[in-house]
Amino acid sequence: MAHIKLHIPGPVEVSEKTFKAFCSPMIGHRGQGFKDLYAKMQPQLQELLYTKQLVYLATSSAWGVMEGALRNVVQKKVLNCMCGAFSDKWFDVSKKCGKEAEALQVNWGSPIRAEEIDKKLSTGQFDALTLIHNETSTGTMSPLDEIAALKKKYPDVMFIVDAVSSMTATKIAFDDLGIDVLLAGTQKAFALPPGLTVFTCSPAALAKAAQAKDRGYYFDFVEFQKNAEQSMTPSTPSISHIYALSSKLDDFFAEGLDARFARHLKLAKMTRDWAAKHGLTLFPEPGFESVTLTCVNNGAKPGGRVIDAAKLQKLVKDQGILIDGGYGKIKGTTFRLSNMGDETEETMNHLYSVLDNAMEQL
Repeated sequence: MAHIKLHIPGPVEVSEKTFKAFCSPMIGHRGQGFKDLYAKMQPQLQELLYTKQLVYLATSSAWGVMEGALRNVVQKKVLNCMCGAFSDKWFDVSKKCGKEAEALQVNWGSPIRAEEIDKKLSTGQFDALTLIHNETSTGTMSPLDEIAALKKKYPDVMFIVDAVSSMTATKIAFDDLGIDVLLAGTQKAFALPPGLTVFTCSPAALAKAAQAKDRGYYFDFVEFQKNAEQSMTPSTPSISHIYALSSKLDDFFAEGLDARFARHLKLAKMTRDWAAKHGLTLFPEPGFESVTLTCVNNGAKPGGRVIDAAKLQKLVKDQGILIDGGYGKIKGTTFRLSNMGDETEETMNHLYSVLDNAMEQL
């Protein structure tokens, strides 16, 4: 069967080099070979996240660690910052974990702003908040620096940040931000197969977790810390993913982090320009567009051209590329184009050429 090139918001394309690393021979996860592999990656992971804290590897989708974060650090009440399908889901997950939760809901396409969080935290009701840095469903990136600055005002509130579709594509300086939990799955900007989560925790989060009697077993942050100190994971990891991650980290640093961040931003701007050329507007508020995917407005908001998104998606697929026809309640009235991972100007220009050809047939 012919391969369909992925330009959806995840999973994204995985390179042959990465797949080759993924298929490395198995080793024992408690043996010296695995310890050496993890120890080799640890300083790279710390540099990637701009942290002195140990960085952990969990075999699960990001939602596993998201749920784990709630169980580890929420003891009183959690504020779920909601601006799209995935951040909205945090509220449901919080309640299913038995946590008292409150929604801070803004319109889809609008970012979460610090002043809105400040009003909620000033009540003293909350000991944690959840935030999705880059809301994949709407292509909206909330201003993390601005939000994290509130940590100085509310030092006892745990700031849990999902960076699933932004980690490795833009600078997230964990220590300088002062946040408490930062996590991402590897199937998006990491350009790895799904099934592994990279995350780190502040000393305050680890201390809070140590006090939690119902923090669970599989995602016990205290056990992740103890094992990472020995270059191990608490339970059997997906060794294949970790081989692939090691290969990918080498790629990141060969390119250079600043160059990687600049590449993602440039490609995102190119995609926005493509949309404008065709009379299409963007779904997010201006100034808060994602750097890893572009959510094109197609009737979900007033203004701009409206096209048959389902037909566009089919025409593009017929040319060997899969794009996304929108997600959740804005499915069909938006469509999404990914530029994350290993994409280049050359590959993105090929996407635009295919899209141009499809647009002529609408």
